[in-house]
Amino acid sequence: MSRKLALVLIMAVGLVCSAGVSMNVAKGEDAPTTQPKHERHPEIRQAIRHLEEAKKNLEKGAHDFQGHRVAALKATETALEECRAALKADAN
Repeated sequence: MSRKLALVLIMAVGLVCSAGVSMNVAKGEDAPTTQPKHERHPEIRQAIRHLEEAKKNLEKGAHDFQGHRVAALKATETALEECRAALKADAN
């Protein structure tokens, strides 16, 4: 699977993650709250969690959809590798 497709997956997951902002409805607050300051890259970590969930769902597929399910699994794994590499690169 191409790196281009993996990057598209990363960007799509990033959009879904809504930049690490969440509404704290359980506490009755109306204003959005951001992630704790000690978390350096909450968006990437959240993207990793979403990609891991997507991978689990793809693995449960009933059939291969003419090879597209397997291709999506490979692209998801590539996206996970890229996200983890980004975190590792920043740690250095």
